Amino acid sequence: MSCLGCDLANAKLPVHTVYEDELVSCFLDIDPFNEGHTLILPKRHVKELTELTHEETLAVMDAAKMISEKLNTCLKPDGITINQNGGKFSDLTHLHMHVIPRYENDGFTWSESTIQDSAHKRLAETAEKLLRV
Repeated sequence: MSCLGCDLANAKLPVHTVYEDELVSCFLDIDPFNEGHTLILPKRHVKELTELTHEETLAVMDAAKMISEKLNTCLKPDGITINQNGGKFSDLTHLHMHVIPRYENDGFTWSESTIQDSAHKRLAETAEKLLRV
């Protein structure tokens, strides 16, 4: 079965590469939020963050740091947003991380959840659940 993410990460399709090593490929998003918006993909087919090996996890995070440094040097943004969507919120069937240069008033939003479940009142309970796993 063909995977668009695998094809992009392994240069089987044209991309504008800004960094790569034996584990990851970093290239410009074809529909950037801002100039320099970069995607980081593991070269091995991986759908979810939890499937990465320890070595791949380090490679992805090292690449995110390096790309952030490059963006800060070249484009002088007001900040950087790093985002990875999993499960049904991923628009590829391949793990990818966004590194987005940000500018004041650029319109990027992180909205509040529309689910009103009073999660803020259960922080101690939730932490306890997570500690037990």
